[in-house]
Amino acid sequence: MSWFTRKKQNIEKNPKKDLPSDLWIKCPNCGEILYIPELEANNFICHHCNFHFPITSEKYQEIILDEKVDSLFSEVTSIDMLGFKANKSYEEILEKVPNNKEAVDCFFGKIQERKVVLCIMNFKFIGGSMGSAVGEKISKAINLASEKNCPIIILCQSGGARMQEGALSLMQLSKISTHLAKFSKKGGLYISILTYPTTGGVTASFGMQADVTIAEPKALIGFAGQRVIKQTTSQELPDHFQTSEFLKEKGFIDLVVDRKNIKNSISNVLEVLT
Repeated sequence: MSWFTRKKQNIEKNPKKDLPSDLWIKCPNCGEILYIPELEANNFICHHCNFHFPITSEKYQEIILDEKVDSLFSEVTSIDMLGFKANKSYEEILEKVPNNKEAVDCFFGKIQERKVVLCIMNFKFIGGSMGSAVGEKISKAINLASEKNCPIIILCQSGGARMQEGALSLMQLSKISTHLAKFSKKGGLYISILTYPTTGGVTASFGMQADVTIAEPKALIGFAGQRVIKQTTSQELPDHFQTSEFLKEKGFIDLVVDRKNIKNSISNVLEVLT
């Protein structure tokens, strides 16, 4: 039957176009595909499940401080003291880091006109791992806070110790904790902000050493990994284990605060305790 036959093909088939990979990202918490420009406009918070993506120290500085300030102690950088070699040498890893940055940036600025020293760890630099340079920069920042008679805030975002520096990395944990203990003895206020992820030695030391501990929602916070704990204890782990909400229920964290409200929450703490 001719009336069922299309005489002219009016529909043109266009070749399938691949979506640019730099425009979309999958949320690791809920699995939704997110449009990166929209995610960025929302402070990198998933609008489906409120998962807080890791962000740069520059972005955190923009969110927390009243105005942009220069990073301190930029002369302190990592070096290969042990001659570490694996698939890649430590020197090769450090050479690939842009702008010679470190796993922590330190600032002296203001939060709603109150002076603070702010340290922001950077997960994109070798997983925010604790190297000797990180320990030195945070220690210098604590001393600065003591000199300026102002609070220190450390925003943690780290996988723990840096294996390329061996025992030297582990020594930084006690070094920072010792400086914080001296700072606290003088009456200094220390606020810790735990973000996704805060694990390993950072959690076991200065991350949990603060006068006030704040965490972002759904942040992964713990020492050993869940698989290691499960195999060691031979027990099923609770739901939401090693999340900020779980740790708040157990009394390890004082506040769980959305990134959009973090500045106001810090300001409220400063108003009450300083």
